[in-house]
Parts: sequence; C-alpha cells; structure tokens
Amino acid sequence: MKFLHTMVRISNIEKSLDFYCRGLGLVETRRKEVKKGRFTLIFLAAPDDIAPEKENIPELELTYNWDPQEYGRARNFGHLAYRVRNIHETCKHLMNMGIVINRPPRDGRMAFVQSPDGISIELLQEGTPLAPAEPWVSMENTGRW
Repeated sequence: MKFLHTMVRISNIEKSLDFYCRGLGLVETRRKEVKKGRFTLIFLAAPDDIAPEKENIPELELTYNWDPQEYGRARNFGHLAYRVRNIHETCKHLMNMGIVINRPPRDGRMAFVQSPDGISIELLQEGTPLAPAEPWVSMENTGRW
C-alpha cells in the first residue's frame, strides 16, 4: 500500500493557487480538466517531495467543480500538515499576503492557517523548534482551525 494524495474541494482556482503555491510554496505537478464531468483536478506537491527518482509523490489534489456548490465547514476532515524550514518566516510571508494566522507559532514549532475555502493547514517547524519571538509570542489565537 502507498499513500497517493489528499483531495480538498475549492471554490476559486486563482485564490487557491495563490494560497497553496505563492503562500505555502507548493508546486503544481499536473492538471486535468474533465469536460464531461464539469470539474478540474489540480495536483500540488511540496518541493522537497519532488525528485526525478520518485515514481509516486504525495500530492494535494484540488478539485474545482465548475457548477457552484456550497461545501460548508465539515470538521471531520481535520487538517493538512506541512513541515516548513522556518515557521516564523513562513507565517510572516503569509501575513504579508493578508492571510490570518489562526494559531500563531508562539512555541516556535506549530501554527495554523486556513485556505480560502476554510481548510485548516498545520505548519510544523522542521527540526528543533525556533526560539519564541515577537510578534508571535503575544499574538492571540484567531477564529477556528
């Protein structure tokens, strides 16, 4: 058995790609438009997971249904998690893009943000946690994650 991907539904391709690619740094690996089914599949991967020798890489599948649908905020999904090289820099970059840091990295180890469609994203510091630093230490939790 081998893990292949996790799928999340999105409501806006441009906003989602801005968040996942420009914000989190994921890379689009492939895209498939299914005209008969009226949907688009966009597969993304973390740069460190992409290597020529890797046959199957873990991916995030973004599913965009062409006909408008309301998905709600199902909490049974949980969240996606990504390891980052510098959690403080990643959160600062996301904040500069206007993305709310729902759970700041006060401990230098973990933070939560949300995609444009309300998908919780956990960010975890690679290796040893960073030293606590401002503005994160005094920043309160915001919203839900």
